[in-house]
Amino acid sequence: QVQLAESGGGLVQAGGSQRLSCAASGRTINSYNMGWFRQAPGKEREFVGTISWNGVSTYYADSVKGRFTVSRDIAKNTVYLQLNSLKPEDTAVYSCAAAKRPYSSLSYDYADFGSWGQGTQVTVSS
Repeated sequence: QVQLAESGGGLVQAGGSQRLSCAASGRTINSYNMGWFRQAPGKEREFVGTISWNGVSTYYADSVKGRFTVSRDIAKNTVYLQLNSLKPEDTAVYSCAAAKRPYSSLSYDYADFGSWGQGTQVTVSS
């Protein structure tokens, strides 16, 4: 089982940027699609973005498209989420997740992800 640890959250002003990291340990994630999800207080978990196991393909929620970017560093066994042009409605706990199966098709369904990090809080002030 892979362990995932997010970092990089914090307080940022609207319009600002932040980069979240998701470091994997226990095994390599290089064969697995990786995803980012977020959950705001009182709301359901929401898909943010995902990247294919080889880093070639990405897919984003409409709410973050053009502002957020998912990337991965194979050598560091780490996935990143770059958040730009942040808005107060982006405030949430952001979690990374590894797909259940290697070399799978991209998915935005949390049920297709089997390993989750604890999450990191991002707070955007207006």
